[in-house]
Amino acid sequence: MSLIHALVAQSSTILAEHKVGERNFSQATQTILSKIPPNNSKLTYVWEQYLFHYISEGGYVYLVMAEDAAGRKMPFAFLNELQRRFTATPSSSDPSRPAYALQGSFGPTIAELMHTFNTAPPSDSLSRAQGELNQVKDIMVHNVEQILSRGERIELLVDKTDVMAGQATAFRRGARSVRRQMWWKNQKVVGLGVLAALIFIYIIVAQFCGAALHCGSED
Repeated sequence: MSLIHALVAQSSTILAEHKVGERNFSQATQTILSKIPPNNSKLTYVWEQYLFHYISEGGYVYLVMAEDAAGRKMPFAFLNELQRRFTATPSSSDPSRPAYALQGSFGPTIAELMHTFNTAPPSDSLSRAQGELNQVKDIMVHNVEQILSRGERIELLVDKTDVMAGQATAFRRGARSVRRQMWWKNQKVVGLGVLAALIFIYIIVAQFCGAALHCGSED
C-alpha cells in the first residue's frame, strides 16, 4: 500500500476524498491545505515517513498522501490522472460548493484510481509524470516537523523561512538588549571607580588638612 489518502479540494474545502487504513490524517491534510498558496504550484511535503504531494491549478487542489518508499514519480502520475478525471466531469465548472459535495459522485473515482496505482500503475502515466517532473522546476520538498503538545494537538510547521526570520529578529533584539545592559554595567563600574578615587583622595588630604580640609597656615 503506497497511496494512503487522496482528495480533491476547492481552495481548502475538501470536495471528495478516499483513504485506506485506520489512522486518521485529516488534521494534517487540512493544515497543509490551509498553507497552499492560491497560485498554480506543485509541491511535496515530508512528514514523518509520509509524503504529501499536491498539484494546485485553476483553484482546485489535488492531494495524495503516500509512503516515503513510493517516491514522487508514481504519486504525481496518480495526481495527473486524478486531475484529468476531475476536469472531465461537468461538476468541475461549478465555482462554489460545500464541503464533501462530490463525495458520492467522485469519491468512488478516487478509490478506483488509488487501487489501480497501488496495485499496477499504468506505465504510460508513470512515463508522462517523470517527464513533467524533469521539466517542472518549482516542485520542491519541504520538511514538516510534528509537534506534540501533551498529546493533545499536532501542528505542522510548513513555513521554515518565517520561523527562521522570527528567530533572527529575536536574536537581534536580544543582542541589542545585552549590549545595552553591558553599557550600563560599564558606566556603573566607571562611576564607582571615580567615586572610590575621590574618596581615596579625600582621605589622603584629610590626614594633612583635617576633616574640614582647612590646609591654610594657622596664626
